[in-house]
Amino acid sequence: MQRFSLLTLVMGVSLVTSFWAQSTAMAANAASLKVIAVQSSAAGQADSSLDAVVEAVRQTTLSTQVAGAVVALRVKAGDQVKAGQELLRIDARAAQQGVVGSTAQVEAAQAQLAVASQELARQKQLLQKQYISQAAFERAQAQWDAAKAQVKALQAQTQAAQTQSGFFIVNAPYTGVVSDVQVTLGDMAMPGRALITLHDPSALRVTAAVPQAMLASVGAQPKAVRYELPGVAGHSTPQVPQQVQVLPSVDPVTHTGQVRLGLPAGIEGLAPGMFARVWLPGAVNGKSVAPRLYLPASAIVRRAEMTGVYVINAQGQPSLRQVRLGQTVGERVEVLSGLRADDKVAAEPQLAGAVR
Repeated sequence: MQRFSLLTLVMGVSLVTSFWAQSTAMAANAASLKVIAVQSSAAGQADSSLDAVVEAVRQTTLSTQVAGAVVALRVKAGDQVKAGQELLRIDARAAQQGVVGSTAQVEAAQAQLAVASQELARQKQLLQKQYISQAAFERAQAQWDAAKAQVKALQAQTQAAQTQSGFFIVNAPYTGVVSDVQVTLGDMAMPGRALITLHDPSALRVTAAVPQAMLASVGAQPKAVRYELPGVAGHSTPQVPQQVQVLPSVDPVTHTGQVRLGLPAGIEGLAPGMFARVWLPGAVNGKSVAPRLYLPASAIVRRAEMTGVYVINAQGQPSLRQVRLGQTVGERVEVLSGLRADDKVAAEPQLAGAVR
């Protein structure tokens, strides 16, 4: 009986000692947890991001007004060209022969006009001497008028033929870079067919499709708008645009409006079509909205269909709390519900989960 009591006492002491050791370890582990505060974005801060694209302010797709085979191609994609530089030439032999024919017709009409002028002068002298009738003089006058009109008509036709012959040469409308060449030697150029695409690299912009609910905040706080060019040196973080333009129309299908942000000239490695990101102010109709809460993505716990975080209470103990998440911005995740701005969260959820 005494042995049984002694054994029971020893086991009780061991349990108390184990519980005390476990409690001490838990307290030590809880004390060693790294705690982070829930980050709150100030109202009106540019914390809403949208995908965007880099565009050229001046981008032109060149075509021709005449048909013909491409006989000379002076440039390729990526070439820098100057204003007025010849880019492409189309076979213009038929047009040149048309100019020659029109010029010959003008010369023949001018000869006929000279004959009519001489005849009119003789008829005028004869009329003064009353050797001919007034009707005969008027016929000579009409022949001279017709010959003069014929010369003017043929001269206009010749000028039109000469102007049309200039359509067979495609020149650069401004200094820029060739983006694409859509034809090769021997291809048939037709009126309206795209031949060469050209853009001005000195004037670029970022364009984003913005939901109509956010357009008002952009118009009310244009100085809060930022842009980001991932992968471009010096512009991989939010930057201040030179100009913010909100187009005064909304797409009836997507219900989005275009916002254009001016970029500074001379950004190395930037080209139209590149991906960009636009950060918009967190305000609607000029009024501040409630602050948004953010946490590092590493502090989030995902177990099956449950998403939560370990919240540290006043005693320093972690407890798992379910949260609802929003969009991910870089390494941060927006918390829509489940937390307050003054909550403390365990930065290492695995260690916090081991504390019992």
